[in-house]
Amino acid sequence: MKAFAYLSHGQAGWIEKESPAPTGFDGVIRPLLVSPCTSDVHNVAIDCLAPHRILGHEGLGEIVAVGDQVRDFQVGEIVVVPPVTPDWRTVPSQLGAHQHCAGLITGQKLSNSEDGLMAEYALIRDLDANAARIPPGVSREAAVMAADMLNTGLYGAQLADVQPGDTVVVMGIGPVGLMAIAGARLRGAGRIIAIGSRPAGMALAQAYGATDLINYKEGDVERQVYQLTRKQGADCCICAGGGPEALGQAVAMVRWGGTVGNVNYFTTYGDLPINNVRYGFGMGNKTIRGGECPGGRARMEKLLALIQYGRVDPVPLITHRFQGLAQVEDAFRLMAQKPPELVKTIVDLSL
Repeated sequence: MKAFAYLSHGQAGWIEKESPAPTGFDGVIRPLLVSPCTSDVHNVAIDCLAPHRILGHEGLGEIVAVGDQVRDFQVGEIVVVPPVTPDWRTVPSQLGAHQHCAGLITGQKLSNSEDGLMAEYALIRDLDANAARIPPGVSREAAVMAADMLNTGLYGAQLADVQPGDTVVVMGIGPVGLMAIAGARLRGAGRIIAIGSRPAGMALAQAYGATDLINYKEGDVERQVYQLTRKQGADCCICAGGGPEALGQAVAMVRWGGTVGNVNYFTTYGDLPINNVRYGFGMGNKTIRGGECPGGRARMEKLLALIQYGRVDPVPLITHRFQGLAQVEDAFRLMAQKPPELVKTIVDLSL
């Protein structure tokens, strides 16, 4: 089969690879709709993948084959797959850390330790536990945006423990940050302060529930939050963009007793730069939570229910549409280039 994969030293391109065959609990799908992710771009750039690892962890497809232990799905059904497809039979999974089922971030197997979805066919591990049917009223585009973007953004709001009436800061208003805004609104946030600079993100931030916009290019974001909150700081902050320095800023912007939820993807780490007295926020009794988004069928079904019953619509995240497997490369390159009008790309492989 033809597939778009990591090659070597920051390079991605087309390869020919043997089509997968399912055994046991696994299934094989024919991807019908995929969305390149900035994580794919990062992983190629930092050379963390095995050569010829097929990229892509956001998508849906038609089941074309199942293992002899699959019980809930049949050939011909359309399913959406979350980016985290863990081994549910490990001790970490039983302890509630399925994202790290065999070590740190090992639950996200698609395009990391196992071949992903940018191909003519893709193997989905433990199909009954890791795939979900698309309910009535939910478009395929919405289902794909739910798999990672809505999933991760909402998880940021959960990690930050957003409570009704809270003042929430969302750092970064790419697609995950935009869904973090939507997630904070769903959890009852009062004021939502969005930090970013890209025009497309700024416009959508307000549509998803931001009450205030801060452009980090126009001045110190900590000072701006300090002034907006009348020197009180935010109740919580969701870190969904920027480098390691953004996490330090996030910690500095929340009040004493506040919480930071980090879903940012850091490719480098260093000291966490936090000024303990800057603008009076200090470090008193603050909590930092971070992690990979949840996976599995149950999580996916709940995300789809939010869309089905009109709680959130992630389709406006899609700013660029492509058709045909051959255009996966164009969509991937666009995610790497990040033009001002870009939020998310999607590729229809059904034609």
